[in-house]
Amino acid sequence: MADLTALTNMSNFADYAAAAISVSIIVIGASAGIGFIGSKALDALSRQPESKNDIMSLMVISAALIEGIAFFAAIICLLIVFTK
Repeated sequence: MADLTALTNMSNFADYAAAAISVSIIVIGASAGIGFIGSKALDALSRQPESKNDIMSLMVISAALIEGIAFFAAIICLLIVFTK
């Protein structure tokens, strides 16, 4: 019976570790995406400064969409762990 308890504890640890790794990959991907957007927006602003408002609004909308997807994926990871 003790072996079964140890296996259950290892399974719980593996679930938490997988969720932690998944969330860290999600955060790294989101931050890379937002960094890429910022880089390209600054590049576009340096080429066409007169379209500043259009570029900035599109940059903010894109960053918000990336953050929304990252938040949604993190919630899914947490739900998988806590509903098991």
